[in-house]
Amino acid sequence: MGKVTESFELYGKEYVLETGELAKQAGGAVLVRQGDSVVLVTATASREAKDLDFFPLTVDFEERMYAAGRLPGGFVKRETRPSEKATLTARMIDRPIRSAFADGFRNDVQIIATVLSADQEHQVDVISIMGASAALIAAGIPFEGPLAGVRVCRDEFGEFLVNPTFDEAEASDLDLVVAGSRDAIYMVEAGADEVSEEDMLAAFAFAQEAIGEFCAVQERFLAKLDITPMVVALDEPPADLKERVFAAGEAKMREALHNPDKHARMDAVATVKDEIKTTFSEAEISSHGKHIKGLLKSLEKSVMRAMVLDEGERADGRALDEIRPISCVVDYLPRAHGTGLFTRGQTQVLSVLTLGMLNEWQRIDTIDVAEGKRYIHHYNFPPFSTGETGFMRGPKRRDIGHGALAERALLPVVPAEETFPYTIRIVSEVLESNGSSSMGSVCGSTLALMDAGVPISAPVSGIAMGLIKEGDRVAVLSDIQGLEDFLGDMDFKVAGTPKGITALQMDNKAKGLSLEILAKAIQQAKAGRAHILGKMLEALPEPREDLKEYAPRIITIKIPVDKIRDVIGPGGKIIKGLVEETGAEIDVNDDGTIYVAARDARGATAVDRIKAIVRDVEPGEKYTGRVVSIQPFGAFIELIPGKDGLLHISRMAKGRIARVEDVLNVGDEVEVVVLEIDDRGKVSLDAVNKFDVPEGAEAPPRSDRPERRDDRGGDHRKPRRRN
Repeated sequence: MGKVTESFELYGKEYVLETGELAKQAGGAVLVRQGDSVVLVTATASREAKDLDFFPLTVDFEERMYAAGRLPGGFVKRETRPSEKATLTARMIDRPIRSAFADGFRNDVQIIATVLSADQEHQVDVISIMGASAALIAAGIPFEGPLAGVRVCRDEFGEFLVNPTFDEAEASDLDLVVAGSRDAIYMVEAGADEVSEEDMLAAFAFAQEAIGEFCAVQERFLAKLDITPMVVALDEPPADLKERVFAAGEAKMREALHNPDKHARMDAVATVKDEIKTTFSEAEISSHGKHIKGLLKSLEKSVMRAMVLDEGERADGRALDEIRPISCVVDYLPRAHGTGLFTRGQTQVLSVLTLGMLNEWQRIDTIDVAEGKRYIHHYNFPPFSTGETGFMRGPKRRDIGHGALAERALLPVVPAEETFPYTIRIVSEVLESNGSSSMGSVCGSTLALMDAGVPISAPVSGIAMGLIKEGDRVAVLSDIQGLEDFLGDMDFKVAGTPKGITALQMDNKAKGLSLEILAKAIQQAKAGRAHILGKMLEALPEPREDLKEYAPRIITIKIPVDKIRDVIGPGGKIIKGLVEETGAEIDVNDDGTIYVAARDARGATAVDRIKAIVRDVEPGEKYTGRVVSIQPFGAFIELIPGKDGLLHISRMAKGRIARVEDVLNVGDEVEVVVLEIDDRGKVSLDAVNKFDVPEGAEAPPRSDRPERRDDRGGDHRKPRRRN
């Protein structure tokens, strides 16, 4: 097959789909292009099925720094671990396509999206979803496509835009990514600046329409290809096994699931499963053990879902829209700058906040246009939080994704650096988990922000919504626990303020999720968020007025740009001296903005010194200066760092003295007044309190001394001065 290309325009943007020229040994390889941003997406499946009870899908997103004309950071100058952006993009591709594979398909499938060109204008993440869908179908892999993803924002007039440029997205109050088929939504990811539920639903509808058009283009493109479907044997259990499993344990499973305690319920369910296994012979276990395990899971799933749909009752006894008990504690750790302990049912998150200087912002080494960020949110999910053991090898994809979601949820309410000139880092430690830990981190972090005295514009709460769908029967669940997430059809996380939504994330396992179901979920989530926020505000109704004892105090001052060199000094001498002397941290920006940070009055001292440095010395002003140099004709006095003046020997004492050292030494402090400043900026001083002439120190009469051109510190030869 030769090169096949489909060029098209949608919503004012130009795109290209192409195959047949690159990566021809991959199962399917599609080059997708928007503007000059180009991604090669390959999809390859193993020839043989794996003996597994799950579908082995791997998605990798490979950033190549050459795509943006950059060299990789670090010593080795080679791309190594994926950036957080790359990890999040891989998840964005994975989540909508995972549920679109045939049940029982067990062949290894690997999707690799490699960025070949990034024009710094058009974003490459969303178009990679379309590329993955086209590559899977081109490879003949059993995949229920086409699927597509679109990013939706809106312009200054409120009009929706599809797949905006970086600049268009930056100016928008909405950043919504929706992926799905012509008829159904599979995945939602959004950040928003307190957008109303009604506006968000309108954006969903617009996105669904746009997805349909991108799917139609894929169909035209794929129709040009000669596709050979893979011949696969789907892994399906013998028909009689299901009947035996359900007959043996359906009633017992219903009883076991009725338990509000997670671990007690898990133990009861495990006991029922063990009892069912005893009804099978060793030979049956040996030949069908994998299928029996899968059917036991199906039994648990079926019974749980029937309880909800038939009885309107959940495993822990709650009503469909009922929220678990909530506890909120602030000021939990003695030395932290801010803490929030949020417990909802058997999910507990401790969020800890740290404040730092603006120059401690996180720099990002990626092909993206973003250079870095000053608000950083990290999420940790250790094995003990679920009563398990496991490896601790740094953050997993899930940890990175949940941290990014919480960061996106809170960013709209974080004050601008002009108002609050700090770098803010929050770490959310999941201490217990039974569902909705990501939204627990949003709630705990809101408490930590307020506890730290960060003047957020509004508090944010979050909730995770679930779904049970069997045909036309639908139940939307508020505040889902782990069981309902694992065995349900949807995990829909919604965060926001009383005014509107700040973040969304939705994954859908049910094929055919409609806008009507999403509308019900989002409105039910609004009521749940309000309830949760009320409990949070009982612990702390508003941000504290003052920062914590151990938090740095940052003072902002503005100086003329031409005075920056005076503050820094040659080789950084002046600013280093200020830091050493005051103990404060000092950050000088190119626009003349200076940030001074300290945990006590040392910050104010440093500010006073800086103001003195940049202040123009005027005749008549008094200073207490330090002697920095002595010459035969006088002493140079440091009035402020970087600025000296000459105190002539004739103006030191009440009478004439023979040597400066008779009354002053290097390091002495002396009160002086500025007499004059000549046209070259040289400063002449006079002692305010003149010294008595020590006995024997009187100078000889003038007739016995060599003549000087100027005994007042004016036009004499001076030594090289300190700068």
